[in-house]
Amino acid sequence: MRSGHLSDLSKTEEMAAGRSTGDIPNLSDLRIVLLGNREAGKSSAGNTILGREEFDPDVRTLQCVKRQGEVAGRQVTVVDTPGWKDYDLRFDRDSPNLLKQQIVLSVTLCPPGPHAFLLVIHENVTFTEAERNATSNHLSLLGHGAWKHSLVLFIQETPAEEKGFEVKGKMLQQLVERCGNRCHVLNIKSKDNTQVTQLLEKIEEMVGRNSGHHYEINREIIQKVEEERAEEERRAEERRKKVQRLGE
Repeated sequence: MRSGHLSDLSKTEEMAAGRSTGDIPNLSDLRIVLLGNREAGKSSAGNTILGREEFDPDVRTLQCVKRQGEVAGRQVTVVDTPGWKDYDLRFDRDSPNLLKQQIVLSVTLCPPGPHAFLLVIHENVTFTEAERNATSNHLSLLGHGAWKHSLVLFIQETPAEEKGFEVKGKMLQQLVERCGNRCHVLNIKSKDNTQVTQLLEKIEEMVGRNSGHHYEINREIIQKVEEERAEEERRAEERRKKVQRLGE
């Protein structure tokens, strides 16, 4: 796919889906999970979507955080997740595994399941092959079917140019394509609520293409993560007891 404006991508998306606007459901309840790099702007995106300061963008998100609110006549649930680089290996050698667990468990915070995974990417990022692979690998933790429920969310902090936002770079284009050419630009400095309403409408359109269903993760994935957490807690307790005995 060549570089192009978002309006062109939307047309491509509609043609590929073969659906009319009459197939788009009007949902009273929307559940969203934010995924992305630590510096992507996920917390700010969550605040912009909800229309108020619910997430602290100046504090690293180390565990999933859920916030809710009414937006454009809908009850919207937003789950913010830790970013790929949120854990420092100097403090916890098991950090990468903890990150993966948090991403998987994010779906349990918005039962019965999220309608959309928003892959958050800041406009200033140089989206390399490594960035694309990291995004793909982390989303794939939730199961291959998660791609059908995903949309790329570009974060802007500067006024949009008249020509509109342009998807640049082969790696970024490939990611958008894998998400069914679904993408949206969100300016976190703008007070224009129209951009949020349009985002929710795109999510509803995506839900319509998924036969009106939210994403249901394979229970075995959740079970595996829960077993890993239980085992890690057991080992941690053994270490605490060992330290306690040495101190006696």
